[in-house]
Amino acid sequence: MDWDYLRYIRALAIGGTLAKAGELLGVHQTTVLRRLDQMEESLGVQFFERNRDGLQLTPVGETAFRKAEKLAVEMENLQRKLVGQDDSAPVGKVRVAAEDAMMNTLLSPILATLVREFPDIELEVLTDNDVANLSHREADLTLRPENKPQATLEGERIAAIESAVYGSALYCRRNRSMDLENSPEDVTWIVPDETFSHLATGRWYRKQLKNVTSVIRCNSLQSMHSLARSGAGVAVLPCYLGDSVKELRRLSDPLEGESVDLWLHVNQDTQQMARVRIVMEYLVERLQALESSIEISTTF
Repeated sequence: MDWDYLRYIRALAIGGTLAKAGELLGVHQTTVLRRLDQMEESLGVQFFERNRDGLQLTPVGETAFRKAEKLAVEMENLQRKLVGQDDSAPVGKVRVAAEDAMMNTLLSPILATLVREFPDIELEVLTDNDVANLSHREADLTLRPENKPQATLEGERIAAIESAVYGSALYCRRNRSMDLENSPEDVTWIVPDETFSHLATGRWYRKQLKNVTSVIRCNSLQSMHSLARSGAGVAVLPCYLGDSVKELRRLSDPLEGESVDLWLHVNQDTQQMARVRIVMEYLVERLQALESSIEISTTF
């Protein structure tokens, strides 16, 4: 097997499309396609499923990709030894992924100080409304809420995220007589769509809002936050997000039994890289320092 094949497989897996893989490799996408066809034909295997959304690794491709990632780590470590780089001064790219709301509210200030302290880190920020879509092929570190992480995932628990009902002062003035507990159907609710099935609060929505007809559906917490802040309706938001702006009022206690753990996961294929370890330790320390503001349990 040509060792260069692994370089192309790694770029295709990380990029997800021929065009992005070409950018990573510094070649035109037609070259990438020609090389992929050559690889699969010469070995008689299929590394990727091709569809309208891009490329998906097959089981054979997953095996090749894991090997390619390990070789990339080994080559980087070898290069560091040869040029005498010190692990205390990390150099290179680190990819950090999070939901848009977490990136904007929790991570952005921390990343701003990170790049000042480690100017040789090339930070790549990935956001997605559903972080489950951000697989290990794309991110070195992923911040996401989940109560039962897969046993194969490596990471650190940060805190438990509490959620509550929020509305703007403007909306509250317009609806002074609203009774969220006894008459939720009289209120306009800003709710997540089906892409938010991973949210712990989904159970609360199904139980408490089953008769509600006046809703605004969103596919991101950031959109829910913005609409609630503008007075479009009320929304269940993580307390770290709802309490972050003066325009919103907390209209309920944190929802009982609806907290979800916040984890920072590390890519098993790149966790041995010095720069990834250092960035992870940096983020964990500073995120855990915010635990009291994430785990808000005071009454409204």
